[in-house]
Amino acid sequence: MDFWNHIYDHFDPIAFTIVSMPVHWYGMMYVLALVGALVAGKYYVKKENIDLKSIKLDDYFIWIEIGIILGARLGYILFYDPNTSYYLTHPWQMFNPFNQEGEFVGIRGMSYFGAVIGWFLGSYLFYKRKKVNFGRLMDIVAVAVPVGYIFGRIGNFLNQELIGRVTEVPWGIYVNGVLRHPSQLYEAFLEGVVVFVVIFAYRKYKRFEGELILLYGFMYGLMRSTAEFWREPDPQLGFICCGWLTMGQLFGAAMMLVAVVLWIHFNAKSKT
Repeated sequence: MDFWNHIYDHFDPIAFTIVSMPVHWYGMMYVLALVGALVAGKYYVKKENIDLKSIKLDDYFIWIEIGIILGARLGYILFYDPNTSYYLTHPWQMFNPFNQEGEFVGIRGMSYFGAVIGWFLGSYLFYKRKKVNFGRLMDIVAVAVPVGYIFGRIGNFLNQELIGRVTEVPWGIYVNGVLRHPSQLYEAFLEGVVVFVVIFAYRKYKRFEGELILLYGFMYGLMRSTAEFWREPDPQLGFICCGWLTMGQLFGAAMMLVAVVLWIHFNAKSKT
């Protein structure tokens, strides 16, 4: 257990270096997240014999990968980054992987909720172009995304970011000499494994096309809000209300509310 508690003392977030450019485990996990989601989506389509009218999921994933990356970065800058005004006046710096000294540091700062917006816009543009059933496409996404999220949160853990709150539990890990919850792994389980199991188990009972994505929105919001109790609030924001409410919990609650409202609307519409 002592090795686990001090795992960051024995682990290098840089996997290897290519021509003096470091390749981080986080980046590799991000790629695995996208690949894992694609594989899960294809498995679901094949298992359920879903007709997408010859539309290839690979094409769709290219659209949403662009949307997710742009949305995640822009979302972080708008919602979390303390230097928002700088990036808005210097937009070419948003994806600059080098610091002012010319050192390669990678692109840091991604927002899940920004990624959701980017994913939705990418999906909508794909739908308008290919004329595929939008609700059916979204249900595939609902099954695929939690799988990718497992890898994404493990990547956060390996990158030593989005750290947990101070704790005394025996499975805590030391971050800069302070014992903290491994909250990234809690999130990998809650937002990834639990959400996937619930959606996959419910798929046989869905009442209308698109219901699974609404279930995903509700479940993710619930699991994210729960996991936030073990996750350290973003240092530049802290608690945004009442000494306990975080930005993640606010967005999570909003996702749950939107999912419920849309479910009521589309469920009623499916009965007419």
